Amino acid sequence: MTRPHRGGGLAGSPVVPYPHGGLARHANLPPGERLRVLLVEDDEGDAFLVGELLAETNSMIDLVVATSLSEARQRIIGVDCVLLDLGLPDAQGLDGLRHVLEMSSGAAVCVLTGRTDEHLGIVAVAEGAQDYLVKGQVDGVLLTRALRYAVERKRADVNARRLHEVELRQAESARLERGLLPQPLMTTDQVAVHTFYRPGRHAALIGGDFFDVVQTRPDRLDLIVGDVCGHGVDEAALGVELRVAWRALVLAGVPDDEVLPALEQVLMSERRLQEIFATVATARLDLDANRATVRLAGHPPPLLLSGGRVVPVPAPGGLLLGVRPRRPIAYDLEFDTDDWSLLMYTDGLIEGRVGVGNERLDVPGLSGLLDEPANREVSLPELPAWLVGRAEQINGGPLADDVAMLLVSRGGGR
Repeated sequence: MTRPHRGGGLAGSPVVPYPHGGLARHANLPPGERLRVLLVEDDEGDAFLVGELLAETNSMIDLVVATSLSEARQRIIGVDCVLLDLGLPDAQGLDGLRHVLEMSSGAAVCVLTGRTDEHLGIVAVAEGAQDYLVKGQVDGVLLTRALRYAVERKRADVNARRLHEVELRQAESARLERGLLPQPLMTTDQVAVHTFYRPGRHAALIGGDFFDVVQTRPDRLDLIVGDVCGHGVDEAALGVELRVAWRALVLAGVPDDEVLPALEQVLMSERRLQEIFATVATARLDLDANRATVRLAGHPPPLLLSGGRVVPVPAPGGLLLGVRPRRPIAYDLEFDTDDWSLLMYTDGLIEGRVGVGNERLDVPGLSGLLDEPANREVSLPELPAWLVGRAEQINGGPLADDVAMLLVSRGGGR
């Protein structure tokens, strides 16, 4: 039998199928079902034999041949499976396999071994190959089946790995969420606290929004809502650190005016980039005096629901934490009645669009939603979720950013 010219081609030239690689099209099989196999083999006779075996079975496999590892590197793009000889001019044994596994990305890898090297095939599978074949012991049917099975096993492995990665991210998100969104540390029944969190559409992972509630005396309740700029694990972890640091500072009895400056020091020492900042709103409730002290650091103001009206708390906005250290100015809020609610939230709630333009909901729009007659029929525990639903309805779809809310109510709450 006359052996054909190998047709290796020049570096960078288009991938050319091997002339004896089962190139016949099957009329009833979609082109997408064909496999593209790269044979890395420096022996022309063995390469010819592989091509003949595939051609005999009408295998629907397009075979491309490379005679060295360096040539394989140029031809591996778009390949479904690599059929690798362990004895190459520029790579021997498992060293060549490791190089191919590194460059093959999503392609399956089958190893070709001689009869005396069968033990290498077993080791190759342990190293990451999908299968191994012994030269002289395969026919066309077995070769075709082995290549297709290798491709399916590789796909299954990739899918299993992706699923595992998703499960790990979900578990990581759950751990971070427990840190960002704790149960309120309170025993009083003079007020009720309702919490809410919803991740934005930007990612499955939660962002850096956080809240906390701590009761330090029978008549004192401290609340915080904050937002670390950005989304992802690093921002969420920083949000957890800030929340835990705030709780520790409050429980330790640090003077009110020193809590946020200390929190800013934590932010500036723990952030991974100097550009990262956070916004924060805090409120200290004096339940016996029926009053609150509000401090804002670049955060939207809380909304006060009382006497059938909704008004933003006119506290000074303050500077973002992490930009230019400065103490936020305290604002004393006197409640006129024993029926009121204070809504604290992150800016994800008010950044949705209003209509078709670039106008945002913002604080006046949120106040308008709370003033709608329909919300009077919504119970206080369900009010945060109702607000998000209305904001998404006006936005024309899910809100892009995370939303965290604290709703603290006394008496009838309105």
